[in-house]
Amino acid sequence: MTAQTLERPVAGRVGKRPAGRRRGGVERAKARAGWLLLSPALVHSVIFVALPGLMAVYLSLTNARVAGRGDWIGLRNYADLFADAQFRDSVLRTLLYTVAVVPVAMGLSLAVAIALNQKIPGRALFRTLFYIPVVTSTVAVASVWLWIYNPAAGLGNQVLSFFGLARSGWLTDPDVALPALMVVGVWQGLGAKMIIYLAALQSISKDLIEAATLDGASRWQTFRHVTWPGIAPVHFFVLVTSIAGSFQVFDLIYVTTGGGPAHATNVLTFDIFTNAFERLHIGYASAETVIMLVFVGILIGLGRLSMRNREGL
Repeated sequence: MTAQTLERPVAGRVGKRPAGRRRGGVERAKARAGWLLLSPALVHSVIFVALPGLMAVYLSLTNARVAGRGDWIGLRNYADLFADAQFRDSVLRTLLYTVAVVPVAMGLSLAVAIALNQKIPGRALFRTLFYIPVVTSTVAVASVWLWIYNPAAGLGNQVLSFFGLARSGWLTDPDVALPALMVVGVWQGLGAKMIIYLAALQSISKDLIEAATLDGASRWQTFRHVTWPGIAPVHFFVLVTSIAGSFQVFDLIYVTTGGGPAHATNVLTFDIFTNAFERLHIGYASAETVIMLVFVGILIGLGRLSMRNREGL
């Protein structure tokens, strides 16, 4: 009888699966489910991002044109690019566009998001109005701004005349054309960033804000010590998407200025388009594309480093 009583607990313990093994199985199942759900995006990224990127790198080392594979020429395209004044100017304009548009758009969108996060009349209507440019075709947006910037009867010059200022050739003056398009870029991208910031603001615990208010913190102190740290992770996402978007500006310039006047708005993407589809220098344009990707990666890395130093991310 003693032997039977000793065997039963042992048999019971052997039949049970250890807790650590059960947890490991659950974690593996979660990992498999995660990869399964992620697989469509991974397939899309491989087919439409990774493979074209590798092809661009390969073509940049050849003298390929639209017809024919082209011969291997090594780094000659890159050497020609850095000796090309038009390419250097297009890179400089793209960097100026990015440096001007990204921080201004991020600051304004955060301010609008904070304002529309308050309980004000017509809040839903204002949110919709700010988001409309995001879902509107860039061709339609460009057409509206072409009318605004019309030198004869456009709204822009009418406003200047109302304040007694001289009329401007918004898109015909080489000194004004690129800044004028920067304004359009800020305006068009404002809504998307606003929605992201608005979602981040609404995720901040109201208890923290109430506690800061009860402690006598001003609105600025509450924003600095509660709101700003609460939305810190969102800043990097907005920065990355904004930099990528600013480097890809093309259709707005194609419709409004066509790279002019006097190449004043010939940014990097437009120069790539010109070399690839007008001059048919596919290898040369591919080298420009690779350099553009390098610039985007460097700017994103610098932005990440800056935010990590400031916010401890």
